[in-house]
Amino acid sequence: MLGAAHVERSLAAVTEFSRPVQELVTEYCWGAVWTREGLDRRTRSLLNLVMLTALNRGHELAVHVRGAITNGVTEAEIQEALLQAAVYVGVPAALESFRIAERTLGELRAEGVKIP
Repeated sequence: MLGAAHVERSLAAVTEFSRPVQELVTEYCWGAVWTREGLDRRTRSLLNLVMLTALNRGHELAVHVRGAITNGVTEAEIQEALLQAAVYVGVPAALESFRIAERTLGELRAEGVKIP
């Protein structure tokens, strides 16, 4: 979803204590689950944005906004997913997710990434 460079950076940044959990995440989340055929990457990205909103996990949400753009999700689709989440998981969580998504989209634009 985020490419080999992201995975390599993630693994390089861990301590010996946290290495096992990062390896688990890399193998199962990015490997086993993201490569399954049952859902396309765009759908998986939208699901993650909504679940991370529900869990109020801002740092991971920013990572997955970047991944969603990489997977072809549009800015309008991100907005719609977060609006859907607002109704079902709560407005405060959705407001925070909108702030994070908007900041992340701005960072991507500043990096020269074309946002669909």
